[in-house]
Amino acid sequence: MKVSTKRLLAAVSLLVVVAMISTGCGGSTSSSGSSSTSSPTEVKIGIGAPLTAGATALGQGMQRGADLAIEQANASSTVTAAGLKFTGVPGDDQGDPKTGVTVANTFASDPALVGVMGHLNSGVSIPASKVYNQKKIVMISPASTNPALTAQGLDNVFRVCTTDAVQGPAAASFAVNLLGLKTAYVTDDSTPYGEGLASAFASAFTAAGGKVVGTAKTSDKDTDFNALVTKIKGTNPGLIYYGGIYNAGALFAKQAKDGGIKAPFMGGDGLYDPQFVKLAGATEAEGDFATSVGYPTDKLPLGQDFLAAYNKKYPGQAPAAYDAYAYDATNVIIAAVVEAAKSVGADKVVSPAGRTEIIKDVAATNVTGVTGAIAFDAHGDTTNKAITLYTVQGGAWVTKALPQ
Repeated sequence: MKVSTKRLLAAVSLLVVVAMISTGCGGSTSSSGSSSTSSPTEVKIGIGAPLTAGATALGQGMQRGADLAIEQANASSTVTAAGLKFTGVPGDDQGDPKTGVTVANTFASDPALVGVMGHLNSGVSIPASKVYNQKKIVMISPASTNPALTAQGLDNVFRVCTTDAVQGPAAASFAVNLLGLKTAYVTDDSTPYGEGLASAFASAFTAAGGKVVGTAKTSDKDTDFNALVTKIKGTNPGLIYYGGIYNAGALFAKQAKDGGIKAPFMGGDGLYDPQFVKLAGATEAEGDFATSVGYPTDKLPLGQDFLAAYNKKYPGQAPAAYDAYAYDATNVIIAAVVEAAKSVGADKVVSPAGRTEIIKDVAATNVTGVTGAIAFDAHGDTTNKAITLYTVQGGAWVTKALPQ
């Protein structure tokens, strides 16, 4: 079914989910599932993220974004009229693939759980997605950027972030054409995310006229990079590029500066968090770079309303890189469940037929969310390919360049 592409109007309400539902998510428009007299059907959404280990700043932010979306949905008349009530179920994957599969199996064993907002790490999302596929549970990642995730051919897998096949070349273009950096030492943390991003950067950097003067692999658990720093220093690079997450990357960046390397440190969205600056040290991190998907939230049409609602719910807590993406991903699932309830009935959305309908409705999404346009191609990848460049200035990440 063709879906409406009418722009969502933030002025109508801070409840973006209501606007998303009203513009249509695809699927049948029958009202057979509406129920205002019986008890609502509880529908659970899994929140898969590193909450106690790994990149916890990003994972806990994802949970905040999802919780805000669910709270707003349950307060909306649209969801109430559909005879539904949503519950978020956190799953602490700790950024570890084996733990992530355990979380996925726990989610899949709950008959009321029909969707998962997650995971953060590509190395977790890829194996977890297979578990969800077996149970027809829709999965929307706000942050997993390795192209392999959606190359599996699983119809239940989607993401609202673009891939490293886009982010790596964008970073290379920024480095060569904007920053004038002609040589780079390329490293990664040996995870699917880190390897994919570093490889995409290196290929595009060379194609753009840059020279890769060396490569190295590390681990996402490493804390001592001094031997590698000595090796890199001997190549005198204009840039150190790192494919990995902030918790190890910050230590690497700090030790590089402490070891006398003057070149800036650069990475992808995995570095784009205040914790990178905190762990590396404001002085050492000054002038470092990170790319991240999309535009800065405050520069998007619905961004200010999201930030106002977010700050009200989480006073004094600044959004992390993927809070808004988690919010949008959760809202897409919610909207699809509401649409599915119209066709199969609210009490049947947790059935195999309901789950299949939810996947179809997610695939047909075509709306504007906080992060911008939300639609998916045939593989489940977002059609929004924007990449922003950030730099550390005065102890904080600031926008260096908007998408080219």
